[in-house]
Amino acid sequence: MSERVLAVLASGQGTNFEALAQAERRGTWGGRIAVLVSDRQDSPALDRARRLGIEALALDPGRARARVENEAVWIEALRSRGVEVVVLAGFMRLLGEAFLAAFPERILNIHPSLLPAFPGLDAIRRALEHGVRWTGCTVHLVNEGTDSGPILAQAAVSVLDDDTLATLTARVHEAEHRLYPETVSRFLTQPFRLEGRRVCWLERGAVKGVR
Repeated sequence: MSERVLAVLASGQGTNFEALAQAERRGTWGGRIAVLVSDRQDSPALDRARRLGIEALALDPGRARARVENEAVWIEALRSRGVEVVVLAGFMRLLGEAFLAAFPERILNIHPSLLPAFPGLDAIRRALEHGVRWTGCTVHLVNEGTDSGPILAQAAVSVLDDDTLATLTARVHEAEHRLYPETVSRFLTQPFRLEGRRVCWLERGAVKGVR
């Protein structure tokens, strides 16, 4: 099986990006990260990419606060590098119709809650304040909604009586760093089909369903 080419989009520290890059280096993963793209010139994720020998690219998101404005520039930058799959790792902007159409059902995201609970911003804080006994993280396909795409995988994290936002955040991030590389690898190497919103994984070697 030929390796598929990935781009990772990140806005912040890039710890999930580094977890993905380290997983790729450990062995057969089914893909190759060609480029790390950020909407911020000062994103620490760019420095992580350079340290790991991965191309680091900062692109202008435009003046819109919450979304990428000129998606054509971003799409062309990825296509020119042969990118087939896009992985969001702390990317804090919404992607619109053009971007979604350019990579149909090939954009993944990780969110720090057990979706559909606590979509959007500040998910860990909201879970803690709500008093839930379990939270976690979810890897999902990206669609036009906010953290509303079909779920690929989840990992649960217990909320302890003495948890603070800092301690709970650390454990959720630890779970993310395990779950995201595992799920991206599965996505790259194992076919699936969608039955409504449900992702049904098929046997390896089976005819691909939606990809």
